[in-house]
Amino acid sequence: MKRDWLALAVVPALALAALPLVASLPVWVTLTVAGLAMGMMIFMMASGLTLVFGLMDVMNFAHGVFISLGAYAAASVLIAMKAQAQAPDLATNLAAIVPAVLAAIALAGALGWFFERVVIRPVYGDHLRQILVTMGGLIVVEQLIIVVWGPDLIPLPRPAALTGAFIFGDAAIERYRVLAVLVGLALFGAMWLVLNRTRVGLLVRAGVENAEMVEALGYRIRRLFVGVFVAGSALAGLGGVMWAMYQESVNAQMGMQVMVMIFIVVIIGGLGSVGGCFAGALLVGLTANYTGFLAPKLALGSNILLMVLVLLWRPRGLYPVGK
Repeated sequence: MKRDWLALAVVPALALAALPLVASLPVWVTLTVAGLAMGMMIFMMASGLTLVFGLMDVMNFAHGVFISLGAYAAASVLIAMKAQAQAPDLATNLAAIVPAVLAAIALAGALGWFFERVVIRPVYGDHLRQILVTMGGLIVVEQLIIVVWGPDLIPLPRPAALTGAFIFGDAAIERYRVLAVLVGLALFGAMWLVLNRTRVGLLVRAGVENAEMVEALGYRIRRLFVGVFVAGSALAGLGGVMWAMYQESVNAQMGMQVMVMIFIVVIIGGLGSVGGCFAGALLVGLTANYTGFLAPKLALGSNILLMVLVLLWRPRGLYPVGK
């Protein structure tokens, strides 16, 4: 399959275009790494939504609560294991971070399984009802989070090994942002391999095109779709962990606060495209950081302007599914 390198080149082109505007190489390096890190975290949160929509044609407006739930699950573990999380060495920190991440993925995935069976299954194929019931589910789960963890913001200091920065000449790059970039790249690579190089990915993609034929061949396509929804929810939980440690706090509305950015990323990338979601997330992260530095008053509207420009160029997004 011929790869569309023009759309892929937009990300480095944006970074290079910002260099003469910033006019300082160390500041540009810092802003670029920060933008890439933000983009990777947005990708982690948005990838689950684009996966569910692209493969199952489900508009899940409750996606934000899976992000919040993952953040709260991880925060509970990290607070309970505060001694390990704040120890000065990475190995001890990992003893707290790994269980926190696993708890977030497991709890968000379990909620996704329940959500698909109880809320989504009766409304397959009906986008209007999907919007209504998922919005209702969002309100219910958000209130349950407040009942369990309380309405107040919970501080969440980063593990000691992830604080501070690497210094390269006059450029300072936060350790946590480097971690976010590495985790995002690993996640994208894993998703690409699963969807394009495994039997499960082949069956899921075939099921999207012709579910009846796949079932006629003896495969349980419904189970595959349930697995996709659970995986998408678990990815949102992982993104919630990363975003919570980035903000160093959690609150019940944190998932909904980033949903506008997530929808912008999904639209820019092309509905249902994992590769497009990745490229769109990087564009959004870089744009937000460069604009915030160069013209802070325009920062809030910069990503909407980016979306308009991309859609004027490519109305179906950077990498539309089925292109």
